[in-house]
Amino acid sequence: MKYRNFGELDFQVAALGFGCMRLPTIGDEYDNIDEPEATRMVRYAIDQGVNYIDTAYPYHGGNSERFLGRALQDGYREKVKLATKLPCWLVKGPEDFEPLLNEQLERLQTDYVDFYLLHGLRTARWTKVRDFGVMDWAEGPLADGRVRHLAFSFHGETDLLKEIVDYYDRWAMCQIQYNYMDIENQAGTEGLKYAASKGLAVVVMEGLLGGRLVDPPDPIQALWDGAPEKRTAADWALQWLWNQPEVSTVLSGMSTMEQVEQNLASTDSSGVGTLTGNELAIVDQVREAYEALCPIPCTNCKYCMPCPNGVNIPGNFAIYNQGMMYDRPDDARGGYRFMQTLVERGELEVNPQAVSCIQCRECEDKCPQSILISEWMPIVHEVLGEKKPYVCALP
Repeated sequence: MKYRNFGELDFQVAALGFGCMRLPTIGDEYDNIDEPEATRMVRYAIDQGVNYIDTAYPYHGGNSERFLGRALQDGYREKVKLATKLPCWLVKGPEDFEPLLNEQLERLQTDYVDFYLLHGLRTARWTKVRDFGVMDWAEGPLADGRVRHLAFSFHGETDLLKEIVDYYDRWAMCQIQYNYMDIENQAGTEGLKYAASKGLAVVVMEGLLGGRLVDPPDPIQALWDGAPEKRTAADWALQWLWNQPEVSTVLSGMSTMEQVEQNLASTDSSGVGTLTGNELAIVDQVREAYEALCPIPCTNCKYCMPCPNGVNIPGNFAIYNQGMMYDRPDDARGGYRFMQTLVERGELEVNPQAVSCIQCRECEDKCPQSILISEWMPIVHEVLGEKKPYVCALP
């Protein structure tokens, strides 16, 4: 196993971390973890040197934490750093912080967690827990040892990440979505480097973009096949991440023992600065080839925003485009439904889905790409909300 620095902490972390959001299940029931197989996988990974395990309150319907409480018995808890996350959407007031942490410790059958993350911070979620005094509350469990380090996971924009990093001087780590397709999305490369420059460890999630980068379409695979160095598409994506010194560890949500073994094998050749200039250029070519598959030429410049009706125009386009680019329409539909979930949780006041578009066309005069936004929006909703076939261009 290769090990890497973990921010300013005196800890060497394995290049590969075990994410417990996609454990093997019995049948198609997400909440029903196949515990014997999942235990075998987690313990095998730890035996091979993995020393960072990540879970969260909602994973597998709440059963991921419970599962780990059992899987990390027999001395395995002491071999790893364990991270879980505060379910910020369940927090209705400052009185909720304490019972949620205690419930999670009970689920995990442990007296402490090494890292307690504020889960999935975006603007509204961050503002809420900040104003409820989460930092002041955290001083208690940090002092009594139930939480060894405070951290956060993140799904917002770069400027927000910088604001959060600078707000609190005791962050140990942040967890960001990052991969070779997301260099300018969410935290992006800029956010990665900023957090690392402030001394935070940076844990990468979605390094394979939820599996979308594992089985590429033929034009993309041809580029990988033409590279002098022969790697699987997944290995290319992982090596690209490990090549960067700011990356502390890369989480993988592994569902089979084969995936565990493959990812462990990838760590053997990992390291900072191990990719050549030619290899990095191939990754750039792959990114450009994926982007060429986008049906809607949105650059996420946000000149169209804010929409007077609350529609997240670039967000809808990004979800639609990803469904097409990676041939994962069900994933795109899940992302579209999640917008509605945020409304139902009270984290957004209006529905940002394409269905809220009233074709006022105010956005179209502002779009540098001259996208016919008002004509695309009904198509986006039909495809993502009503499961109609994808289209690549306006009829």
